[in-house]
Amino acid sequence: MGVLCSVIRFENLHELKRLCHWGPIIALGVIAICSTMAMIDSVLWYWPLHTTGGSVNFIMLINWTVMILYNYFNAMFVGPGYVPLRWKPEKAQDSMYLQFCKVCQAYKAPRSHHCRKCNRCVMKMDHHCPWINNCCGYQNHASFTLFLLLAPLGCIHAAFIFVMTMYTQLYNRISFGWNTVKIDMSAAKRDPLPIVPFGLSAFAASLFALGLAVGTTIAVGMLFFIQMKVILRNKTSIESWIEEKAKDRIQYYQTAETFIFPYDMGSRWQNFKQVFTWSGVPEGDGLEWPIREGCHPYSLTVEQLKQKADKRVRSVRYKVIDDYSGACCPFNKGIKTFFTTPCTEEPRISLKKGELILVTRGLRHWMYGDKILDHLAAEDGSRIRGWFPRKCVEKCHYDAETDQVSEGEKKNR
Repeated sequence: MGVLCSVIRFENLHELKRLCHWGPIIALGVIAICSTMAMIDSVLWYWPLHTTGGSVNFIMLINWTVMILYNYFNAMFVGPGYVPLRWKPEKAQDSMYLQFCKVCQAYKAPRSHHCRKCNRCVMKMDHHCPWINNCCGYQNHASFTLFLLLAPLGCIHAAFIFVMTMYTQLYNRISFGWNTVKIDMSAAKRDPLPIVPFGLSAFAASLFALGLAVGTTIAVGMLFFIQMKVILRNKTSIESWIEEKAKDRIQYYQTAETFIFPYDMGSRWQNFKQVFTWSGVPEGDGLEWPIREGCHPYSLTVEQLKQKADKRVRSVRYKVIDDYSGACCPFNKGIKTFFTTPCTEEPRISLKKGELILVTRGLRHWMYGDKILDHLAAEDGSRIRGWFPRKCVEKCHYDAETDQVSEGEKKNR
């Protein structure tokens, strides 16, 4: 019934085309393989249905699958929520605090950003996720996070089934020699024989499914912890980058101002309730947001306007200090960099020492920006855009008016 309700909530049937993408195809394929193999292994070889434990185990496996798919499809089809086309603030004077989107012909509401993939301004945009082929934002943040929680839990259960199935089926088939280990897959030693013998193909399929389950548990589990950190601070990954640039701007100009993030409610529980509610509907309408005491409703958007104006006279740039091959998940850049690789379709760019990068946004261990091939002609020079590890670069300052880098950077060059 819940899935049917989600289907009814589709704005248009063309939303179904989101399934025709490599992200959902791979994600649904992994879910199908792990859940199907767990049920087969459990019923045929590990925990038959005629036992009480086997029946409970089978019901739990079905329950994991249903809850995972329900939250997955909710995150995909309900979507993040979009700023209405040609939207304007109720008070005309408030438009001076907002940026105008030429594509949507509307003002960008607080916390909203334009997504080039969705081609719309997204409410409280966190990121565009290729695995759901949609943005993660205001309306689907809770469903997306629940999917990230349930998928590893279901995979842990499935992995336990795979391990126990292979252990119980191979226990009496392994013989040890002086220099060899032999496995008899003929099932001749198994007594009583199962309805379907556990042969080589079943062993290979279980082993493959185990690998998928373990990999999914690690990768998706890391994403869940990242999302929970964001939710408990009531701050999206884009807003974290805006805050970082705000502190950099204040430090560079040595101003007396202090930037306070306006949407942090002061406690993790209050921030948590902004996303997760008993009704399943997030707080607010996606256009106006509660703010902490002492903050202006447009503090963040005003900071964005300051940063946008600041780029005309000064660009914050980074210099490459370590080569990077452009690999999606680089092993040689540290465990945290490997496991926190951005979940996006956007490309990675290779780096060489001495190159200059104009960074536009970033995560804790990754950054996104333009590689300026002709740094002496900043605006006219060609650029290559993509993600790269944060540890491969260091910050330097560049003055667009004088075409000079900072003193420390001059020494390095």
